[in-house]
Amino acid sequence: MNTQEEKISLLMEMIAFSVVDGRLHQREYDFLILVATELKISKADFDDLFHQELSTIPIKSEFERIKQFYRLALLMHCDGVMHEREKTAIHEIGINMGLNPFATKRILKAMEVAPSNTISADFLLSVFQEQNN
Repeated sequence: MNTQEEKISLLMEMIAFSVVDGRLHQREYDFLILVATELKISKADFDDLFHQELSTIPIKSEFERIKQFYRLALLMHCDGVMHEREKTAIHEIGINMGLNPFATKRILKAMEVAPSNTISADFLLSVFQEQNN
């Protein structure tokens, strides 16, 4: 992520996804604020994003799209409740990002069975690389 607009777009996509189940859980908000801090977005600017209309900038790099998909998957798991709307939305987002649907399903399944719902970066990237071969 290079530009401020790209960072804002990433966060807006995450915010929209966080409320797809109809509510924003405190753990989801906490996770989002961590991402905003990592992206050097102020809390005031971050909170203002909740009142803006979703406008996203397509992510050009496949690596960045994979990272964003993983962030969204972490967000989906952070409240401890898997809603059907979240499952549907994350699959659609992966497809819209141009990511391989078999790889996204495999990643989501691995996260679902992992004790902390996290997977290693090496595993994440290897799944997508396998699908490219």
